[in-house]
Amino acid sequence: MAQGRLQDRRPAGVVDIGSNSVRLVIYEGNCRTLTVLFNEKVLSGLGKGLAQTSRLDPQAIESALAALRRFRKLAEQANVVELYPIATAAAREAQNGPDFITAAEEAIGSPIVILSGADEARYAAEGVLAGFYSPSGIGGDLGGGSLELVDIHDGQFEGGLTLPLGGLRLRDLAEGDLSRAQAIADSHLAACGLAGKAEGRSFFAVGGTWRNLAKLHMAQTKYPLHVMHGYEIDASGIEDFLDSIVRGDPEKLSGIGAVSKSRRPLLAYGAVALKSVVRHLKPSKIVMSALGVREGYLYSLLSKEEKSKDPLIESARELSILRSRSPAHALELVEWSRRTFEAFGIEETDDEERLREAACLLADIGWRAHPDYRGKQSLSIIAHAAFPAVDHRGRAYLGLTNYYRHEGSFEQMQLPELERLIEERLMTRARILASLFRATYLLTASMPGVLDQLKWAQDPRGGFTLVIPRALAALIGERPEGRLQQFAKTVDKTLRMEAR
Repeated sequence: MAQGRLQDRRPAGVVDIGSNSVRLVIYEGNCRTLTVLFNEKVLSGLGKGLAQTSRLDPQAIESALAALRRFRKLAEQANVVELYPIATAAAREAQNGPDFITAAEEAIGSPIVILSGADEARYAAEGVLAGFYSPSGIGGDLGGGSLELVDIHDGQFEGGLTLPLGGLRLRDLAEGDLSRAQAIADSHLAACGLAGKAEGRSFFAVGGTWRNLAKLHMAQTKYPLHVMHGYEIDASGIEDFLDSIVRGDPEKLSGIGAVSKSRRPLLAYGAVALKSVVRHLKPSKIVMSALGVREGYLYSLLSKEEKSKDPLIESARELSILRSRSPAHALELVEWSRRTFEAFGIEETDDEERLREAACLLADIGWRAHPDYRGKQSLSIIAHAAFPAVDHRGRAYLGLTNYYRHEGSFEQMQLPELERLIEERLMTRARILASLFRATYLLTASMPGVLDQLKWAQDPRGGFTLVIPRALAALIGERPEGRLQQFAKTVDKTLRMEAR
């Protein structure tokens, strides 16, 4: 197997037969941190016209079946050992749905699980739980045929309902009239059991149409980090943006180049649905989730032990295994940084602690790059990585910590606006950790076995002494001393190095 892949993973795939698209996603393996090996979608439009005819469109059926036959071969080519075909609203509700499913099962070569509306809501919630750290709010999955809503809190979810507000369905019900579509969406959201339940909480938006709305918002606001998962929009300031989409010509919208042409026809209906969500559920912010029903379906199959793992830490550990000189050294760095922060009285919240641990695991992933570009490359890799369970401020912290560790300077030129995503307290911790990395890597040659022998001792003369065992005294030198004094300035303490 290729060295760039984890050796203990068996590829798993999900075929998602939706009302608008048919998609195959193959993952490296089904675990707490899903990594995509292959992803392809075909916009077959199975749900087009369903509201009027109650039947799947014949051309859409042919498109979907052709896609499924191709997906079957791709799954075989990728050595997928577990393939899970699922179907949602269109196949579930159409009069000719059973006939389509029979043909589809023959095309894909596996039984297809037809999800109920409650199932879709459940797996959308599972997807949010898989993708975020202790999420609390309302999850909403907008597909082509339906909108699923579910209340998520304390690692659990409850309720779950499905509304006929998917982009294709809403367009058909409103007969292409956006004002009528808004009235339809408002009537359903006002009457649903979750009205007002998101007040002061997040709304986790799932689905391709909403993701493309977020891409457009990023483009218009010139947002510095083009990562969809965890992107947040203040709900109080979103209405003007959504109105501009509903009322304007999509082809003339500023930043429309960020949205694929195939997604533009339904963009306004996604905006209509989101307007109703904000108006009636009253969330404080919209948080984009790249994980939805497909990932939630796989997450539901995991053991309780696997689900309990922190996906950010697991992702960072995996990247360390794949790219660092010594994963064991990275683990030692986690403990060494904890002892250093504790000795110097640097307090951490639970979230800051897990971010520090992730930063330690990622500290050496850029070592193969040219020395002049290690900081820049590491920053870009980390800031744009497919990490779950970390917000954009956390991404900025992780990326900048690694950047500063390599550059030796706190000036940040690669993504100059990235610093505005992170508050001063967390920025200070990024600089402290980077300085600690620079001081200690010169004592270890990036290999394990040294850090566990080091300790900080309160110095009677003031400050602290970095105590090195006599057997390792030869490690003390001009360069480590210089790095220690740089670290001393960062933490504003008097520091010395001594063999005892």
